[in-house]
Amino acid sequence: MKIPLILLGTALALSACTTATVEPIPGSITYSGQPRTKLTKSPVGSTFEHRFYADGGEYVETYQIQPDRSLKLIWRRFLPDIIDDN
Repeated sequence: MKIPLILLGTALALSACTTATVEPIPGSITYSGQPRTKLTKSPVGSTFEHRFYADGGEYVETYQIQPDRSLKLIWRRFLPDIIDDN
């Protein structure tokens, strides 16, 4: 009896989750809007990474190509610079 209740509770909790959109920041490809050139040879749905340095570390962003050939920012990770003065 406990397992079905746990599964039901987990399903309800996951159904309440919403996916947060990742907003562009300075340095992002889409920060000033969509780029003028379109990636016409890349298949729709494919992804690629964009890396840039800002705020004392490296940002790694993942973009996905949409059906209209626009870019959607789907993920970002910040890798701080670690300086060891030992």
